[in-house]
This record gives sequence, C-alpha cells and structure tokens, in this order.
Amino acid sequence: MYHLTPESADDRWEVEALYDTCFAPGRELLSSYRLRDGVPSVGGLSHVARDADGILAGAIRYWPVRIGGAQALLLGPVAVHPTRQGEGLGGLLIETSLEKAVPLGWHRVMLVGDAPYYERFGFTLLTDVVMPPPTNPARVLGRDLVEGAWNGIAGDVRSWIH
Repeated sequence: MYHLTPESADDRWEVEALYDTCFAPGRELLSSYRLRDGVPSVGGLSHVARDADGILAGAIRYWPVRIGGAQALLLGPVAVHPTRQGEGLGGLLIETSLEKAVPLGWHRVMLVGDAPYYERFGFTLLTDVVMPPPTNPARVLGRDLVEGAWNGIAGDVRSWIH
C-alpha cells in the first residue's frame, strides 16, 4: 500500500537521490533536461509515493513545454525504487497524477520513453512532434487527456520560457 502526495520542497533531495539510483549517470545531459532548465515543475502534478513507513518508493514529475502554439505536459522523470518495481507503482503514479491534469487545464501529455511500456497507459508515437537532438524519434510518445488534443499538433518541442 502506497500513499501518493504532491511533491513538496522537502521531498526534493530524496527524489533526486531516487532518480540517481534509477537512471544512468549523466541523466541531466539528456535533451529533455534542457527543456526543464529554469522552469518549475507543474504544481499539483508532480507526486511522490511512500510506503506505510514513509519510505520513498517512487516519484513522477511534469514540466510545461510548447509545440508551435500549443501547450503540453512533459512527463518525466518517473521512477520506482528497484526494490519496488513490478508492483504496478509506476502505473499508479502515471494514472493518479494525470487524473489531476485536465482540471488544471492540461489537454495533452508527452514523454520520451519505451513504447512497449508506455502503450499500456495510452501513449502512442508522435510522428509530427520533434524533440531536440539527439532524441530518438521512435521514443517521442503522447497521450490525449482530452479527446483529439494531439490532432494537428506538430513541430519542435520548445522550453516553456522560450
């Protein structure tokens, strides 16, 4: 049993340590991190999952980005501690946090990830959306939060502040 809560400033360093555990060194060099530079995560959507003892088991963050004149959420990173993987916590983090996105005015979400994993959560390939290099285009995925939200959306993904 996990308790999900919005990430707070007090969670930051513990979440960063979880990401360091789950991802390869140099993760901050990825192009998706350039889109996050100087941009705060989306309040109310980034969450942590703790077990009954208060131990951090997983975390998810979201960032605002622009594609042409459209706005989108950039999901990531999402991580589950290696000792907690296989319990469905990643899916719980994704679905629980995205339930809060539409009431906050978000209509679409994207990520860079493995299609076989994320397809189960409704993500599909975004063939007309281009992440900054060196992102593999086959890993750029999106999901409508409102029906048809990705229709006609094309172009380069840009930072929220540029």
